[in-house]
Amino acid sequence: MYTMIPLHVHSNFSLLRGAATVEQLVMFAKEHDITAMALTDDDSMQGFVSFVKAAHQAGIKPILGTTITLTGDGSSYVICLAKNNTGYSELCRLITRKKLLDDFSLQNIVSSYSDNLIYISPSINVCTQLNWHSNVFFELRVFDKSETAMKIPVKNVVYTNPVYFLRTTDFYLHKIISAIRERKTIESVPETELANKSCSFENLLRASPIDIPPEYFTNSRVIAGNCNAEMELGKYKFPVFPVNEDETTFSLLYKICMDGLHSRYTNPDTKTIERMHYELEVISELNFVDYFLVVWDIVKEAKRRGMMMIGRGSAANSLVSYCLGFTEVDPIKYDLYFERFLNKSRTSPPDVDLDFSWKERDEIVKYVFEKYGYERVAMISTIVTFRARSAFRETAKVFGYSESQISQYSKFIPWTSAQNLERLTELFPEARNLSFDDEKIKQVLSYASKLAGFPRHLSIHPSGIVITPEPITNYTALDYAKNKGLGIIVTQPDMYAIEEIGLVKIDLLSQRSLGVLRTTLLQLE
Repeated sequence: MYTMIPLHVHSNFSLLRGAATVEQLVMFAKEHDITAMALTDDDSMQGFVSFVKAAHQAGIKPILGTTITLTGDGSSYVICLAKNNTGYSELCRLITRKKLLDDFSLQNIVSSYSDNLIYISPSINVCTQLNWHSNVFFELRVFDKSETAMKIPVKNVVYTNPVYFLRTTDFYLHKIISAIRERKTIESVPETELANKSCSFENLLRASPIDIPPEYFTNSRVIAGNCNAEMELGKYKFPVFPVNEDETTFSLLYKICMDGLHSRYTNPDTKTIERMHYELEVISELNFVDYFLVVWDIVKEAKRRGMMMIGRGSAANSLVSYCLGFTEVDPIKYDLYFERFLNKSRTSPPDVDLDFSWKERDEIVKYVFEKYGYERVAMISTIVTFRARSAFRETAKVFGYSESQISQYSKFIPWTSAQNLERLTELFPEARNLSFDDEKIKQVLSYASKLAGFPRHLSIHPSGIVITPEPITNYTALDYAKNKGLGIIVTQPDMYAIEEIGLVKIDLLSQRSLGVLRTTLLQLE
């Protein structure tokens, strides 16, 4: 019996298509002694961080990839796997073009062909247009009965299979979330919008037909051996603040801080000056100098434009923050401890939250994009997931329940996780009078609970923005937020994954209270 490396695996980050979490897929692979596995979600890299962490913990080699879909139903596609870190960045750019370009086609993939990527497709036409290079493979699928592959040189054929769920019995869950995606009932969701019933991890591992050349299995292991991209987690990539040739970023920060010190304090005493030197030493040692200069630049520009703004949070404990104008609370006067904000034992970047009037916040965000470059700045996404009410409502819809029927239940469901929805009446007093005796509604609750934490769509983080030292697509892919018509581009990974990648978040918050103050002051003039 031959074994193969799973090279075409989809998690629930294949939005409303994949029916298993990254962690479930990795654990299943570990239980079956799989040594390497590729994550190839549809046009997505949202699950990469979770995948890499879970794979390393399980002792499995993570292969970073994606399935670039060429048709709306996903029937035509190219699997792209990163061979190295350069290939990873090229993959980020390829996914970004796929998500942002209306006219994206196979030609975009062909024209950006790279030796740093492995290409796999079940389409002879796709492989031919990619010129059958040594890193282009025809995908022979487990459920594909055609003899097309037998006419292709063995070196260019790999035996694998799309994986959308763990076991064959999970097909119904895949069908439910596909129905949610298509806004159809279970009975009416088109077969063309569903994965083949054979697309289970279980089915892939069972496959070992005697009439398949062993080289097809070998090729999957060869591909896995050639894919060595490593997602660098935990190492921060700070934005670079531009300075003149005759100065360093630290000398500039020191000068600005000392100017601010003498502006805040008419005659600063020795203790205050020593406190300033100590804070600057910590900031320099932790490599946060550029970060402070970028935040200072944003604050300076906001004040130059006469905007209402204020810094908040633990930054108020810092004399540097006070002298740079981030905050208006005197940490010396109120004996505030700098170590609560930063200390030499801290590895994560400082968190300076800047509040702006809700009427002016977009203006300062635009300034950041223009100052640091649209290719190096992006808003951070939020991945909206299914919780109790949304999981119940969407599952009930595909089972044919009307809005009025759904509301009779949903208004009593608390704003909580969708886990254990079957025990709703036991766990939550507000739901104790609900009746779930009907077998169909019990089925709704059972499947709705399985959607707990599943991604539903991308949205926008209310305040987070990232500025990168190099083009942002060197590190991650971009996407439109849920409403593409607004034209707001966000990172595919959410805030937590962005921080794991090492990109530094700056929070520019929108406050209605500052807008009210601005309006009030204008009326008093």
